[in-house]
Amino acid sequence: MSGQTNVPFQTSQTLTQALAGRIAGHVSKADRARAQWHLLDWAGCAVAGRSEPAGRILLAGLEPSPSARAFAWGGLGNILEMDDVDKRALLHPGPSIIPAALACAAENTVSGEALLDAIVRGYEATIRLGRAVGPGHYALWHNTGTCGAIGAAAACASLMELDTEATAHALALAVSQSAGLWQTRHEPASMGKQLHTSVSSRAGFDAARLAAAGFKGPLSILEGPQGFFAAMCPGADPAAVMAGEDGWRIHDVSFKPWPACRHAHAVIDAALALRARVNVLDTGGDILVETYRDALVFCDKPEPESVIEAKFSLQHSVAVVMVRGRPELADFSLDSVADPAITAMRNRVKVGQNGTFDANYPSRFGASVTFAGHTETVPDALGDPENPVGLDQLRDKARALLAAGGLSETETAELMAAAETASPELGGLILKVLA
Repeated sequence: MSGQTNVPFQTSQTLTQALAGRIAGHVSKADRARAQWHLLDWAGCAVAGRSEPAGRILLAGLEPSPSARAFAWGGLGNILEMDDVDKRALLHPGPSIIPAALACAAENTVSGEALLDAIVRGYEATIRLGRAVGPGHYALWHNTGTCGAIGAAAACASLMELDTEATAHALALAVSQSAGLWQTRHEPASMGKQLHTSVSSRAGFDAARLAAAGFKGPLSILEGPQGFFAAMCPGADPAAVMAGEDGWRIHDVSFKPWPACRHAHAVIDAALALRARVNVLDTGGDILVETYRDALVFCDKPEPESVIEAKFSLQHSVAVVMVRGRPELADFSLDSVADPAITAMRNRVKVGQNGTFDANYPSRFGASVTFAGHTETVPDALGDPENPVGLDQLRDKARALLAAGGLSETETAELMAAAETASPELGGLILKVLA
């Protein structure tokens, strides 16, 4: 991780005040370079997502205001399930934070460096809160939605150059709007997951705008007796919000190489490794998947009925790999769900819980896939800091997504060149594409 100057935590402060001081630290050139890749990664996801049904609805009749842009853009990056993820916080930082920052940057005409600094600070706030909420929160609440607004507010406060006290009020106002229930994943047609990121993006922008005008928030919103942790987070660890001294958390965030729920990624990686060793097409028999409990809770779907269910199906993910190889966007379409060869392969996939993977989760997202006495084990999903994805693969992912979203070769080349050179123009180019 790169260096960061931290403001000491004072026990007389509320958590939002302490966090506002923490995120005021120095952002280095290396930190900005990391943020640049997250910005490009989000842009690819958002540009491709805008042509999906949920994306078209979000953008229809978009009002020319920064708050409306934050809302509309906030849903785009999560639609394809390829957005970045912090595994310890169990959330996707980019979809809420980056759209709010871009909407704010467009309104305030800020520099490219200021935009990247804001993204780094926004990721810090969201991840720190996400790592504190605990499994009791994640069981019912969508962490991306509930913890995204605080990061969006932090990013916008940075761009608006608010002092630490006003920033604390922005964070408090954002948290007081936190929402997003996991019930959305139980209905195949629901687009509620994208609404969560839209709302948190807009909430963060609005909170910062109000705080800049002197609007006050409940500074004890996190730890208060009727606050966030008390109301929504049984078994939370409030001290984790300020735990740790070194580095910005953006360097811990994972990139997603496959267009599926992150809980399916280690399974996909293991299936790819097994496919390279064993031909399962010409031989019958079950394919056994073992992984941690949450992966089964979210992704044990032997008979997906929609695109989103396919993306949340371990069985479909393994079937796609075994029949077609490296999974692509089209492999989670309704046509692929109905493909007889994939359907037959899905029926052979059996899933189970493994205590070793459970014990290591959420620090490590692991899985194994077994067939005919051959087992491939992946302790860390590709794209995690422990198993990093290469820049070449990030470039390929971005190009593919931008092309899928209808960008011209010239537009794609401009965005890629700006990312490669860490150009401060990248944010402006993305804004032009989204306009």
